Amino acid sequence: MTGEALTNAEVASAYARWAPIYDLTFALVMRAGRRAAAAAASRCGGHILDVGVGTGLELPMFDEGVRLTGVDLSEPMLRRCLRRVRERKLVNVDGLAVMDAMRLAFPEAAFDAVVGPFVLTVVPDPARTLDELTRVVRPGGEIILVNHIGAASGPMAALETWLAAKSAALGWRPAFPWSIVQDWLNGRTDVKLAERRALPPWGLFTLIRLSRL
Repeated sequence: MTGEALTNAEVASAYARWAPIYDLTFALVMRAGRRAAAAAASRCGGHILDVGVGTGLELPMFDEGVRLTGVDLSEPMLRRCLRRVRERKLVNVDGLAVMDAMRLAFPEAAFDAVVGPFVLTVVPDPARTLDELTRVVRPGGEIILVNHIGAASGPMAALETWLAAKSAALGWRPAFPWSIVQDWLNGRTDVKLAERRALPPWGLFTLIRLSRL
């Protein structure tokens, strides 16, 4: 179970509320995941698309030699991202734009890598989002995700189930099974799983690297 279905309107509304306190609330717990994603994408080099860039917490973590473009559904989050880019003088950021991850306004194979930190639990249709991320990355490039994968059983699973009813208010699905990603992979012949690795703290998040063949 992935909890109640989310809509873009619910996500945008939730992140407008989160924007003023997002960094204070989530920066520390998600730092290792962002660093892992930025490091993996930086190894690909070239032009990287950051989908769900939010307030831009991971932008300073990329190698200075890569070019970055960031998109997010939430304009309030992007305004804070733009402030971070200016304050940190991140000259390798080519642009930021309000955009739906399920309808990316980029041509096919436009990027060497696509990063989606903590995105799959937010979008209304994860499979459609994965299709779009694959479409805009070049053959030989990578899609790099960091996501919480729901527990199969135990206290964490019970907590996720309880929180699932609050998905619309939270702006994400607390319960997200690996089967969503696996089923999508099973339906593709042009993408393979390159890496799946638990990350600190406490294995709460998972790094997922997908290679476009």
